[in-house]
Amino acid sequence: MASFVSTASALGVVFGNKQVKSNGAASLAQYSGLRPAENFQFASAGITTTIKQSGLICSSGPKCRTIRVMASPTASAPKREKDPKKRIVITGMGLVSVFGSDIDKFYNKLLEGESGISPIDRFDASSFSVRFGGQIRDFSSKGYIDGKNDRRLDDCWRYCLVAGRRALEEASLSPQVLENMDRTRIGVVVGSGMGGLTSFTTGVEALIQKGYKKITPFFIPYSITNMGSALLAIDTGLMGPNYSISTACATANYCFYAAANHIRRGETDIMVAGGTEAAIIPTGVGGFIACRALSQRNEYPKRASRPWDKDRDGFVMGEGCGILVMESLEHAMKRGANIIAEYLGGAVTCDAHHMTDPRSDGLGVSSCIAKSLEDAGVSPEEVNYVNAHATSTLAGDLAEVNAIKKVFKDTSEMKMNGTKSMIGHGLGAAGGLEAITTIKAITTGWLHPTLNQDNLEPEVTIDTVPNVKKQHHVNVAISNSFGFGGHNSVVVFAPFSP
Repeated sequence: MASFVSTASALGVVFGNKQVKSNGAASLAQYSGLRPAENFQFASAGITTTIKQSGLICSSGPKCRTIRVMASPTASAPKREKDPKKRIVITGMGLVSVFGSDIDKFYNKLLEGESGISPIDRFDASSFSVRFGGQIRDFSSKGYIDGKNDRRLDDCWRYCLVAGRRALEEASLSPQVLENMDRTRIGVVVGSGMGGLTSFTTGVEALIQKGYKKITPFFIPYSITNMGSALLAIDTGLMGPNYSISTACATANYCFYAAANHIRRGETDIMVAGGTEAAIIPTGVGGFIACRALSQRNEYPKRASRPWDKDRDGFVMGEGCGILVMESLEHAMKRGANIIAEYLGGAVTCDAHHMTDPRSDGLGVSSCIAKSLEDAGVSPEEVNYVNAHATSTLAGDLAEVNAIKKVFKDTSEMKMNGTKSMIGHGLGAAGGLEAITTIKAITTGWLHPTLNQDNLEPEVTIDTVPNVKKQHHVNVAISNSFGFGGHNSVVVFAPFSP
């Protein structure tokens, strides 16, 4: 492994004999000769090093210091996984969305450019400064949850059970089939950003208004975020790895990444993974209003979610659940499963910057994209579709675009769209719903439009599929999800090829 020494000073960053001037937006990742940030090795002993907002390296020691960076002497072409035990395919998908629970209907609505955003009527929101969202209506769990449990369960877990069962059905894993399988090798990782928020709110209200003796015994079980995975396993008898991940709006992608690694390590044959959320209640809406994160376009709710548009003013809350059945290629082939698409890889990183704001230099996101491609064995040139996080926030939208442009030098053939422009931001469920959207783009050859693209920011030079669907053969796709706390996640999908 060859190495070179570079020096960071107050005037800029020096790489060998080359200096990159600092203009407040520079970062070490902008030097194309560097490998991803994990290869940085700081050789100055006794100096405390931190990453400042500008993206430059600063320290509590002298102004200039040495940074040792390890670089590969030769760049080898990426290689995709060939081992059928470690290749991961998608054999089932299930969702609950503002457009219902049928995947084809969901995607057709997206292709038509129909907005699911409307005034909230689940509770009296007349006194709220934000009174609209991607609220699910007419949800039915008939055939999936018995009446008694259906009345008790938080919507978050109802969505999870229905989407999970539907995903297993599409994967031809009925209860009868599962009975004859080794269910210790089938796991569940379904996360939630907020958990059972209605159950939590109801329990707190009972405590305050009536005292602790009036709290339901279901208060704790139905509030905690792991209950989606637990209930789905209890319902289906799946005895493999079972837990939840909660990384805010990056939750579902984190779950896919973790699930895939269980299969790759040989611990499981099948993983049921995704995210679920049901936060359009007074506590959820009020909380995000307090964060000043939401659009306040109450008079025109369908025009409110407008990623990359100059007139965007915040995100629109959504809800739902998106779940994938992920399976080793070897196992799927042995049982004759229908293979929908292939999961090539993924990555997770942290901005280590701020609770809610993204890094302005996009370093956390760009390194996450680069790591995901490395994990997938894919070169940047192979990727021609991005399902973007694209929440319609002032800082987040441009930070993501800048990060994408750092990794993909030529975006002339790339398409990028924002699903949230039609269904709102599903929080912990967003990555699940958008993974399904990405896979449908792969299988149909059509990309849904990004709505409300009226006045794009000049930095957005990638085709956002503005307002009208486009036909597009997807070679390799990435789906981005980022969450409060600086959590970044990227997953990579492609058409399945034996």
